[in-house]
Amino acid sequence: MTTSTRPGITEPEACQTMQDVRAGVDALDRELVALIAERARYMEAAARIKPSREVVRDEWRINDVIAKVTAEAEKRGLAVEIAEPVWRELVERSIAYEFSVWDKTRGD
Repeated sequence: MTTSTRPGITEPEACQTMQDVRAGVDALDRELVALIAERARYMEAAARIKPSREVVRDEWRINDVIAKVTAEAEKRGLAVEIAEPVWRELVERSIAYEFSVWDKTRGD
């Protein structure tokens, strides 16, 4: 059994059972949650730093993020058909979260 850089987890190409697949997916999901939680803390910082609620949504930055993610997806072999819609949703949810943090901490 080939293990990945994650102890006890089998590389996708070496998986022989659905148990192997599910263990790998579950491990990655835990890592993704931790990374998204860290990303959310940056949204909290943005809400604290931005000078007004009107600048929370930044179309230029949205397009910049999507372009960078698309390029990274292509480089790493992730289908753009997966990456782009996932990140568009992540960005939209992040903006909504930033608005809610803004309103709680700086709103009138």
